[in-house]
Amino acid sequence: MARQRPDDRRPVARSASTRPQRWGIARLKARLAAMMRRVPLARDGTARVGQRYIFILPTGTGLMLTVVLLVTLAGSLNYQNNLGLLFTFILASAAVVSMHQTWLNLLGLEVWASAGPGVFAGDEAEFTITLRDPSQRDRTDLRLRGWVGRVHPVALAAGAQDRVTLTVPSERRGRLTLGTVPIETEFPLGLFRAWCLIDSDASIIVFPRPAPVAPLPPPAASAGSARAQGDRGEGADDFIGPRSYRPGDSPRRLDWKALARERGLVVKQFGGDRAEELWLDWDQVDAADTETRLSRLCRQVLDAAEAHVRFSLRLPGRTLPLDSGDAHRLRCLEALATFGQDPL
Repeated sequence: MARQRPDDRRPVARSASTRPQRWGIARLKARLAAMMRRVPLARDGTARVGQRYIFILPTGTGLMLTVVLLVTLAGSLNYQNNLGLLFTFILASAAVVSMHQTWLNLLGLEVWASAGPGVFAGDEAEFTITLRDPSQRDRTDLRLRGWVGRVHPVALAAGAQDRVTLTVPSERRGRLTLGTVPIETEFPLGLFRAWCLIDSDASIIVFPRPAPVAPLPPPAASAGSARAQGDRGEGADDFIGPRSYRPGDSPRRLDWKALARERGLVVKQFGGDRAEELWLDWDQVDAADTETRLSRLCRQVLDAAEAHVRFSLRLPGRTLPLDSGDAHRLRCLEALATFGQDPL
């Protein structure tokens, strides 16, 4: 049997030595994550900050004061200066009392979050954070850290409550959850920084970004329509919805507001006293990918709702029946937002 060269054993020895290192790093990360406890939510949706959920560390000023105290302590002991020792112990006592007050500024705080209205992808979603003091002491120098390091200062009087609005950018459609909200304080002297992590289940529905232009399908008259002729005069008939411009359309029918919003040439349609119905169908929208198709359907839903007509939305595996109004528009937008995802 041929002897194995030393170079052939190097990869085996290297992989065996890296296994304990990777296992140790993963174990250290797991321990750090377990130490960073989140304040849980009660049944009423309120997070109450308890003793075990407050973390505290010295600030840069606190570390500098520690160095000064060590220097003054060493100098006073070396030169047997009782006045220096008294000064050192007084400063150390003030620092200890300050640490306790910093910790006490968060203890017992009640926090809950509520979601704002739905937004379109790319807009900023708004969450409202409410803080309340159930005790009879003032809480000053509270700070909420929002998105991208935004700091929102809060000061609570005894027994009072305050609200802070956090804005979170939405990148894609679906459900946007607020997640963890850090609250910190350096009250009263800025020597220590205490913070807690508030858990939150507040979420906002992010609708697909509507396309600039998406022509509506031709309306169909209902069975009980009184008249089923073509377009009539604008002054005598009712507005039934917009459609894309076609050569030969009258300039009086152009929707100039839509043109100002950079949605292209859109023509207003009028149909007398007919009860028009629109069927917005997934299969009838020409698009290369799913997100583009959802974007165009979103524009059609908005245009149909603005026209105050009855419309239906057909998606693969789901159909929303004919209806009108703001509630129906919201249901259709939520169906588009959660398409292909877990239902709300």
